[in-house]
Amino acid sequence: MIGYVVLGTNDLPRASAFYDSLLAEMGAKRLMEFGSRGYAWAASMDKPMLCIMKPYDGRPATVGNGVMVGIAVDSRATVDRMHAKALELGGTDEGPPGPRAEGGDGFYAAYFRDLDGNKLDVFSYG
Repeated sequence: MIGYVVLGTNDLPRASAFYDSLLAEMGAKRLMEFGSRGYAWAASMDKPMLCIMKPYDGRPATVGNGVMVGIAVDSRATVDRMHAKALELGGTDEGPPGPRAEGGDGFYAAYFRDLDGNKLDVFSYG
């Protein structure tokens, strides 16, 4: 159902370097470029994309309170690796990797914020 999610940034070079490195951990790569406005990453063009963009209206990007992007990955090891990579790249911890009761049986997740303060969740089932 989800085709893509857009997160705002005020520093496109910094954000794109963060996501190039982070999303490589799950095999995603930069697939689309929108000039000086932003980029999109995915595993392939038929998969959901994560986009980082400067706001269209020219105003500063801000973080939405209560907004979070969930990124599904193939294993607990990938959750662990991506959470560690996010922190290594300067992201901030919002919850270490581990089982989460609120996600149901087998839900394993880690939470972090990117360099602009956007909240992300990397998760797997099983």
